[in-house]
Amino acid sequence: MKICVKGFSGAGKSTLAQILGNKYNLPVLHMDATYWYGDWQSRTREEQTEEVERFLTENPEGWVVDGNFFKICPQRFSLCDEVYFLNYNRFFCFNQAVKRYKKYKGSVRPDCPCVEKFDFEFAWWVFFGGRSAKRRKQYKVIFKNCKSVKTFKSRKQLERYLNKA
Repeated sequence: MKICVKGFSGAGKSTLAQILGNKYNLPVLHMDATYWYGDWQSRTREEQTEEVERFLTENPEGWVVDGNFFKICPQRFSLCDEVYFLNYNRFFCFNQAVKRYKKYKGSVRPDCPCVEKFDFEFAWWVFFGGRSAKRRKQYKVIFKNCKSVKTFKSRKQLERYLNKA
């Protein structure tokens, strides 16, 4: 099984990816870990694409990839069997991002190789930048090429689905 986990910042993509990886015994790749390094420095699109393509090639039987980064290795969307889209409201995502910051403040999360931070730029991204009309259109375009898209509008809805599956 090949799974992509999409959604807004703070929705819990990485957590869900890990849950699905454990449930189906699949390797997990966090796109944040391919993009960021050091002190929140970013890799080039070429470096990131190379890393994602290597992961997909090394795991032909199945994988879970979480994160957005639409232009990085876009073929992962047509290769996947399922997309889980966490379409949660901005206030929930913001609260979750704050909780994550408090939990990991001064340390590195398992899914991102940088010391956790929460600043105005990220807060703006959670509330506005990551939810622009352009980004929403990108989701629609990508989802057209996917075999199956499961959209969840709340954590409770996702939990009910996972408990049944």
